[in-house]
Amino acid sequence: MSEPTVTGAAASGRIRRLWDRFSGRPGGKRLFSWLAGRMAPYTGTIGARVDELREGHARLTMRDRRRVRNHLRSVHAVAQLNLAEAASGLAVMYSMPAHLRGIPVRLEIDYLKKARGTITAVSELPGPVPEPADGGRADFEAPVTLTDPTGEVVARAKARWVIGR
Repeated sequence: MSEPTVTGAAASGRIRRLWDRFSGRPGGKRLFSWLAGRMAPYTGTIGARVDELREGHARLTMRDRRRVRNHLRSVHAVAQLNLAEAASGLAVMYSMPAHLRGIPVRLEIDYLKKARGTITAVSELPGPVPEPADGGRADFEAPVTLTDPTGEVVARAKARWVIGR
């Protein structure tokens, strides 16, 4: 029997409740990160850890290990994009009112240098998640910056989300 997946409005409320419940406890961030990876199985393949999550902000880290590397012994471009999507998604979902749902419809990334070592992704939302007018939809862009252990920016990403009821 497969695990049920959580999508839409249920996911945003669940993410907020789980983070608020577990993040302050010993091992809670690790448990939350594992649960988030189960909720989005492909995203879970990179083994990202959620270090901070609050209204308008998410910070995740991804260790540099063989499973996320390319043939050049650096962190694979798709692993970086996956990390950026996860950071934007958690920032948006945590910040979104429970009656709304969102889906990413566009991801853009600029790779600035080879990524080596633990990569940190920070998504700092430009404002509150918009409330769609009259049951319609609203576009929302979530920027993400990826840095290496020295603090140098290795990539910049943008995720465009469509927000609806």
